Amino acid sequence: MANDLLSGADPDQYDASSIEVLEGLEPVRKRPGMYIGGTDERALHHLVAEVLDNSMDEAVAGHANRIEVELHADYSVTIRDNGRGIPIDPHPKFPGKSALEVILCTLHAGGKFSGKAYQTSGGLHGVGASVVNALSDHMRVEVARNRELFAQEFSRGIPQGPVAKVGPAPNRRGTTVTFHADEQIFGKHRFKPARLFKSIRSKAYLFSGVEIRWKSAIDDGETPTEATFHFPGGLADYLTETLGKAATYADRPFAGKVSFQEKFNQPGSVEWAINWTPSRDGFIQSYCNTVPTPEGGTHEAGFWAAVLKGIRAYGELVNNRKAKDITRDDLVTGGCALVSCFIREPEFVGQTKDRLATTEAARLVEGAVRDHFDNWLAADTKAAGAILDYLVLKAEERLRRRAEKETARKTATKKLRLPGKLVDCSSANREGTELFIVEGDSAGGSAKMARERKNQALLPLRGKILNVLGAASSKLGTNAEISDLCQALGVGMGTKFNVDDLRYDKVIIMTDADVDGAHIASLLMTFFFTQMRPMIDRGHLYLACPPLFRLTQGARRVYCLDEAERDEWLAKGLGGKGKIDVSRFKGLGEMDAKDLKDTTMNPETRKLIRVSIDEDEPGETADLVERLMGKKPEMRFQYIQANAQFVEELDI
Repeated sequence: MANDLLSGADPDQYDASSIEVLEGLEPVRKRPGMYIGGTDERALHHLVAEVLDNSMDEAVAGHANRIEVELHADYSVTIRDNGRGIPIDPHPKFPGKSALEVILCTLHAGGKFSGKAYQTSGGLHGVGASVVNALSDHMRVEVARNRELFAQEFSRGIPQGPVAKVGPAPNRRGTTVTFHADEQIFGKHRFKPARLFKSIRSKAYLFSGVEIRWKSAIDDGETPTEATFHFPGGLADYLTETLGKAATYADRPFAGKVSFQEKFNQPGSVEWAINWTPSRDGFIQSYCNTVPTPEGGTHEAGFWAAVLKGIRAYGELVNNRKAKDITRDDLVTGGCALVSCFIREPEFVGQTKDRLATTEAARLVEGAVRDHFDNWLAADTKAAGAILDYLVLKAEERLRRRAEKETARKTATKKLRLPGKLVDCSSANREGTELFIVEGDSAGGSAKMARERKNQALLPLRGKILNVLGAASSKLGTNAEISDLCQALGVGMGTKFNVDDLRYDKVIIMTDADVDGAHIASLLMTFFFTQMRPMIDRGHLYLACPPLFRLTQGARRVYCLDEAERDEWLAKGLGGKGKIDVSRFKGLGEMDAKDLKDTTMNPETRKLIRVSIDEDEPGETADLVERLMGKKPEMRFQYIQANAQFVEELDI
């Protein structure tokens, strides 16, 4: 396969020589982000998921019942199954090449397009194995078929020889893939045992007919080096383990599994488990053909539609008129749900399959779940009544908050005891408003002149905010900076926090571009993460990016975020005449209003970083925050020792 891309030649010369043809797997190495979403740690771990999905497809299709995953000391990974084994006979369309080589060296080649080899599968685009091959500096594939063992080796997508017969294998069958991720692509990122362990365990929950064995030569002190996963109870077991000892409104979750063949005469199935709890925020984890879909999609929509219609119908049955006001948002608030569907030829948004787009999935899932939910509610009236009361209460709270939000901001402001340092905006609605949290009065003075009065508010801090992880809970309520912050935002802390009460659409941390500024930003992010987590989950928290340098040449001004950008501009010039003057901003207070507005506050010219939490590893984020910001200095020291090798340069 070839892919035409513009080369980086002289922009004024555009002829046939300007067209770069990427052969075979070259497009993958040239643009890995198109295939695995980037070159970061998440993308690295996605390589394992691509190979594991192929083995899971064999298991789901009924050809394998055991998968082994091993992380080696050199950070290479081996994934082995006892399935049918990748075909090694010559491919009819590619004379001289085996089917194995075609699959691993050609994009969009596989056995999952026609539907003959697999009814349902997680790998569908035919690029998974070949992408892993392209992004590995070494890959070895062993295939045991017909009591014989064959092997072939590759490097960066290029075969190192033809497929070769190794010898007899009378007691072995299936495919074994061993690969080592290419450091030219992923740099110093390494596989993390904890992340792999969690991902592999979830796969076992998703298909009760498979046993997955885990082994790791790398001991991180937390993750078992050997384990076997087999969960006959499927998602119901998974949900029970996830919720732990949390109080729930139903003694047993609403869980089940339905084949689409029985109900709709179509291949596929759906499995689910849900319960409601007052002890934690709700969540939904969904999967299609064992592939996680963190952004949801049509299968999630069908599931929530079935539950919503079911709970409203039950409310009508027991003459609770307020049940009609319940919405999907109310269901999600305290609903902890897992949904896994298997469908033929699913359509995903993007190669990383973050969201399912198959329209038919919504109808199939809703139809399969609805009858079962109605029966479950009717059979357990105690749980049904408790869940209905809880959801009605949530609906009433939501409607009350909506009514309050519709009140003009000026009226709402009079009711709030706003801190004296707050410089509020005049907008009557939350939509489009921004609160800049700035350090010190001097920075606040420049920002006050630079802001847009209608929708931009300012809250100067007196100094470094309290480290909430190192302080007693009694200190939180009495700390002046925290009190001012909560009053300005219009919300409470911890369990009293409600994201719908937030007075601003964006909360922007704007600190100096130095070590002290970074520390203040870290303390604020720690506070929001521990006390107002939903604010981050809903995308309301941002970091401003003030420049460190201003370059001036005559009337021309250029702002640089760091030394690298400064040096780049100095090397190529600003396009004017005369000497280039370099000014370093020691702090935001030194910047005049025009500089601050142009670089940091004007939405048309500024840069903002949205603070987010890794959806795949929220527990890992919490652990890192505790290590770096918690009470135990030995944990910080341990982290520094472990990561010092990755520091490329120090600014001392």
